[in-house]
Amino acid sequence: MRAVFDTNAVIYLQKGLLRQPLLPGEYFISVITELELLTFHSLDATQKTWLDTFLSDIGIIELNALVKENTVRLRREHRLRLPDAIIAASALSHDATLLTNDQRLLNVQGLRSQAVELTHVFGGF
Repeated sequence: MRAVFDTNAVIYLQKGLLRQPLLPGEYFISVITELELLTFHSLDATQKTWLDTFLSDIGIIELNALVKENTVRLRREHRLRLPDAIIAASALSHDATLLTNDQRLLNVQGLRSQAVELTHVFGGF
């Protein structure tokens, strides 16, 4: 499997809320997800340690020409918010499946996406 985590999927992973273990494969996040996670307002020390380890182990997709081109197209065609368009464009540029529970992203035609099954509903990062 080759997949890009949406920010919500990383939070579920950190909380131990994924119903199924991750399949072996290559996993990435967008630079937008990295920034969203690093700027979360109430990380405790344990979450910060987990996040630092996670970020050192995962591939981070930077803004390059292909990501920018796909972002513009996705924003125009699907009226996505800019962060969501960049995350989706990152998955497209890496020919990867986007792991997300964002309904708008799950419905973008031409984007391979997969909902993340959770063990239960939770209250946040």
